Amino acid sequence: MNHNSSPSESQGSVHLHIFELSNTPTTSLDTKASSATDASSSLSSARAPEKQLTLFALRLAVLEKTASGIGTLGFIWATVVLLGGFAITLDKTDFWFITIILLIEGTRIFSRSHELELQHQATWSITEAGISTFRAIKNAFSSSRTAKHRTTRQLRTDWGEKRPPTRTWTSSEVPLLSYGKWMFISTNVSRVLHWLQLASAVSCVVLSMIKLVHRDFGDMEKDNSDKRNRESALIIFYSLSLSEALLFLLEKAYWEWKLTFDSLLEIVNKECELGDSGLISIRRFFYDAYSKCVNGSVFDGLKMDMVSFAIELLSSNSPDENLIGARILRRFATSSRFSQDTLQKIGISLPVVERLVEMLNWKDEEEEEIRYSAAEILSELASKKHNSQRIAGIAGALESISCLLHRSRGHGRVTDQISEKKKKKRGQGHGRPWSFNNVGLEILKKLARDHDICGKIGNTKGLLPKIIDFAHADEILLRGPSSETATVKLSMQVLKMLASTAGAAGRQLRREISEIVLTIGYIRDVLRYGDRHPELQILGIEILTSLAIEEDATERIGATGGVVKELFRIFFNDSIPEEQQHVRAAAGEALAMLALESDSTCRGILKLGLNEHLVTAVEAPLLRVNAARILRNLFAFSGDDCFHHLKSLTAAAPTILEAIMREEGKLLEVMIGAASYMFKFMDHQESRSMFKRVGIRERDLPNRLFLILSKYQQPCIKVPSMRRYTIELAIWLMKEERENVRAFRGLGMVRELESVTETTSELESFNIFSGTVGLCRHKVTMLALVEAAMKLLEG
Repeated sequence: MNHNSSPSESQGSVHLHIFELSNTPTTSLDTKASSATDASSSLSSARAPEKQLTLFALRLAVLEKTASGIGTLGFIWATVVLLGGFAITLDKTDFWFITIILLIEGTRIFSRSHELELQHQATWSITEAGISTFRAIKNAFSSSRTAKHRTTRQLRTDWGEKRPPTRTWTSSEVPLLSYGKWMFISTNVSRVLHWLQLASAVSCVVLSMIKLVHRDFGDMEKDNSDKRNRESALIIFYSLSLSEALLFLLEKAYWEWKLTFDSLLEIVNKECELGDSGLISIRRFFYDAYSKCVNGSVFDGLKMDMVSFAIELLSSNSPDENLIGARILRRFATSSRFSQDTLQKIGISLPVVERLVEMLNWKDEEEEEIRYSAAEILSELASKKHNSQRIAGIAGALESISCLLHRSRGHGRVTDQISEKKKKKRGQGHGRPWSFNNVGLEILKKLARDHDICGKIGNTKGLLPKIIDFAHADEILLRGPSSETATVKLSMQVLKMLASTAGAAGRQLRREISEIVLTIGYIRDVLRYGDRHPELQILGIEILTSLAIEEDATERIGATGGVVKELFRIFFNDSIPEEQQHVRAAAGEALAMLALESDSTCRGILKLGLNEHLVTAVEAPLLRVNAARILRNLFAFSGDDCFHHLKSLTAAAPTILEAIMREEGKLLEVMIGAASYMFKFMDHQESRSMFKRVGIRERDLPNRLFLILSKYQQPCIKVPSMRRYTIELAIWLMKEERENVRAFRGLGMVRELESVTETTSELESFNIFSGTVGLCRHKVTMLALVEAAMKLLEG
């Protein structure tokens, strides 16, 4: 909100966003293309570390499918050519070797398919993800049980203990048979199948090598037609069997090397910045990509990326999958490297945004991390203005955000939504507790940048009182460190944005905020006890300044004991450090707004007995602009019965007159404004004494006013009341001394006034502005002022 009385307006200008062009020297087309390609490749790799996993999954799938293809060919060759064609003529040893190899290969293929299924299943639950199948070999010879517990604890670090039993089975806990339950748990079966495959592959290699080396294929009589080509057929079969087993072992070796010794998952997890619990997400992503490559085209896995993968998990009905997806999106959305692409993908998908909003309503304690992650993602999403409209446009979105705001009182401090007992139980040694309050207010703060959304916030039942409730801070809290007032600050920032909303929505919001009985009292406490927190004080002052636009709100502020007094205390406080002087200027602006057209506030100010301080403030460089505004309003709106109190304020007249003769810009405008009312309270003798004291001639002031009107031929947005105040002071001068009429007439004042009539605009009709909307219209129009001045000149 912009006020015409703001000191900053003297610096007002139109700001354009200019994008600088690079001045790097041009190079040849080939060099440019090469550089662009390298940069694109580097950037793509940096932005998508998971591409290492999809490429690894493709290579594994190529080996797996090649081995499977050779195995299928070997199986067909053995059943059709050898056992079908030579079964009777085969040597007994070859017959049993072939039979054993086929049985072993059949067992291995069966084991392989089910091991992949169980491995994939193991990534569907956070609890199961604690043990990775590909580490089974390593853990089998070490403390596997200890490693399991330690890994599981790490995965659950961020939010509490193991999830309690649900109404469905967890795949790792399913007893496949009624007896020997421990042995037949699915995770244990997966390990057995893993070892069985290795044993099968090694057995195939050994048996095939024995036959290929010794080539002992029985009696090979040349003239026996039944044994013709038998040796070649057997060599082909054993070669196929050996090739398949070796490819499988190569795949396993490559798998173990990359995942166990090269720590590929840990590297990708680190590059993705997913933290200690990120290995769950990375494993799940890898197995999904690998499964797609194996079960479909080998290139299917290359189409996967972490963000799309997380979005898919977010829409699942499984709480564990929701948690994995929420963790990924939260990390990526808050990362400087990945946030842009992540937020773009989320923002263009309305169902995903709706799902995140829905999660804000989840009340199950075991789903609190999901809920908090969804809130943080929405907070990042709301940083982009076009996304703010999408979020606010979802039915019930603001009600869902309101669910994040829960106030717990304990010695006047804002506490987290989770009880202290739960914090200790769940978060001991695991970092900070999560504050739903702060993230909820952060979302509202970003949404409130749009004035249309501000209106929706005000219309959401129960939301405004919740926001105001967080602005409460007692003396103990305000005397403490700044870190403990973060929630109070967020609340006041949201309130400031709501109170400064333009248009009809702004008027409604200001009325509603001021009508909540606790609002002004909370701000008063911040002003009174918040000297250690100038950022809170200035927020409170700016809220009061915005509320003062509405007449009813002004009366409520003035009637709340101590508010005006505290504002003056800050305004006159010379002990405030240099870097915090802006708080004093803000307090002065608030006082000027409160005194504007408010008889009761002006009377209250006069009763405080601060006249001497106000007179002195007109001389202080930092305070004089707002001090002049306050003086103008006191003289204009206090009423005739306050003459005695106002008379003592005329002691500031010489200082004001001197400023009129010497200053420019905003300071000149407010000084002329104060003089046009203050000088009316001085008799002829006092006014003459004032001119003598300043050391200027009485006829110099008409000359100065004429020059000001000549300079401002058009209304100026920086000083919109300059011409109005100048004409008001000129009218007083002409009424005060007949000689001034002749002086103005001789200077050509009639011509200047006619020019003012032709250039008058609505800009000069208002005391204050909210954006481009004028508020608090002057009771006397510019045309009426000009007519009054013209009559005096003609008289």
